[in-house]
Amino acid sequence: MRVNKAEKLRRQVHELAESMGNLFVETFHYLALFAIGAVTAWAAVMEFLQMVEKGNISIDDILLLFIYLELGAMVGIYFKTNHMPVRFLIYVAITALTRLLISNVSHHNPPDMGVVYLTGAILLLAFAILVVRYASSQFPSVKIENPHRKTGAGSGEHPEVEKGEL
Repeated sequence: MRVNKAEKLRRQVHELAESMGNLFVETFHYLALFAIGAVTAWAAVMEFLQMVEKGNISIDDILLLFIYLELGAMVGIYFKTNHMPVRFLIYVAITALTRLLISNVSHHNPPDMGVVYLTGAILLLAFAILVVRYASSQFPSVKIENPHRKTGAGSGEHPEVEKGEL
C-alpha cells in the first residue's frame, strides 16, 4: 500500500517538474521571439531613417529592406506555427548574395571571377529551394490520407489534415 502511495507521489512530482520545465522553456521561447522581432523591426526602421537622411535610395538599400522583411516574416511564422521553414533562411541568403553581387558590380572593381562564384552560389541556393519544395510535397511531415482509400470511424486517419512543409 505504501508503495502505491510512493509511486503516485513520484508521478505527481514528475508531472509538476515537467509542467514547470515546459513553462520556463516556453516563456524563454516567447521572450526571445519578441526580442528578435523587436530588434529586427528596430534595425529596419533605423536603416530606413538613414536612407531618408541620405536623400537617395539605391538598389542595395531596397534589398537590405527585403532582408529585414524576410527576417520579420520568419519570426512571425515561427511565432504562429512553432516551425521554422528552411526555405525562408535560403531566401534570406539569396537576397543577401544578390545584394552583395549588385554592390560589388556597381560600386567596386570591374566584374571578375567573384561574380561567377556569387551567381553560382545563388543558383545553388535556388536549386536547394527546389529540392526542399519537392521533398516537402513528396514526403510531408504530417501523414496525409490516400484519396483512393476509404476512411471511416476508427480508421485512425484524419481527412482534414493537409500536407506539411519543411
